[in-house]
Amino acid sequence: MASSSSSWLVLLSAALCIGALPASHAARAFFVFGDSLVDNGNNNYLITSARADSPPYGIDTPDHRATGRFSNGKNMPDIISEHLGAEPVLPYLSPELDGDRLLVGANFASAGIGILNDTGVQFANIIHIEKQIRYFEQYQDRLRAVVGDEQAKKVVAGSLVLITLGGNDFVNNYYLIPYSPRSREFSLPDYIRYILSEYKQVLRHIHALGARRVLVTGVGPIGCVPAELALHSLDGGCDAELQRAADAYNPQLVAMLKELNAEVGGDVFVGVNTKRAHDDFIEDPRAHGFETSTEACCGQGRFNGMGLCTLVSNLCADRDSYVFWDAFHPTERANRLIVQQFMHGSLDYITPMNLSTILKLDQQAN
Repeated sequence: MASSSSSWLVLLSAALCIGALPASHAARAFFVFGDSLVDNGNNNYLITSARADSPPYGIDTPDHRATGRFSNGKNMPDIISEHLGAEPVLPYLSPELDGDRLLVGANFASAGIGILNDTGVQFANIIHIEKQIRYFEQYQDRLRAVVGDEQAKKVVAGSLVLITLGGNDFVNNYYLIPYSPRSREFSLPDYIRYILSEYKQVLRHIHALGARRVLVTGVGPIGCVPAELALHSLDGGCDAELQRAADAYNPQLVAMLKELNAEVGGDVFVGVNTKRAHDDFIEDPRAHGFETSTEACCGQGRFNGMGLCTLVSNLCADRDSYVFWDAFHPTERANRLIVQQFMHGSLDYITPMNLSTILKLDQQAN
């Protein structure tokens, strides 16, 4: 999600085996596709309003510098990289992504995008998913130039992929304005079927390019983010219509992934129920060490959910006590709890198996 986007969306045993090796040779490669929940700085290189490269973003990084992540600190890909025993993957557009650093992987995500190319048009210059996939093809050409064709294929086949899409297709498309073009074209059930059919093609393409372990996150609690509370809630209750959309979409996404796995003949695609993970601490924040799940740490207006997070915004003193960092995005601490469900969650959170199980199986197979 960007300043108006949404959508919601890690690894141990391998780390024990690789501790002393250089990061670029130590762990499996990691590739990231998606929106602002997982963008780690590609939009810094673009002329777009969907950016997080100014303070107070990044306030809790070691050098307190805004990096382009829509967070006070680390986002989900960073925390997954920790569990992989690797350095964080660089944005694909970073000039530092070259040579041996290509072996770590790459992050192609871009704030504001969705499954559909008309999602996020208000942000102008963003990297839509079709272009992210073209960059993945380009990345493989660059990798082959470094390690050769056979080794490049092994790097990609042995990699982990994370893709986070869908929330913006509701918040920044179907529900962006009353009587939006897409809402006039489709009923909600038909729209969900349409975007999932488009998503299936995206995932088939990523598989055709060599990916064999792909984590696919569902849509998060889009009706509960502070931006939507500011617009639609009197008492902090979530927007029922947006929650209905997420609840209708997520089971159908899991069913689509099962169809794809049957098609490719293996457990390639893994569905992650990020809404369920968020719901745990949105419904009972204090049980998870948070003070509030309705108010953003950084923002202004009702629930701190109006406008952008900037130096003139209200800013909380203790980021760890807030579920939401800004109007749409979780804090680093909330991201860590979500990633714990990637790692160890039951089938209610991640299916057909969690990430710890995947890592063990893949290690045994190598």
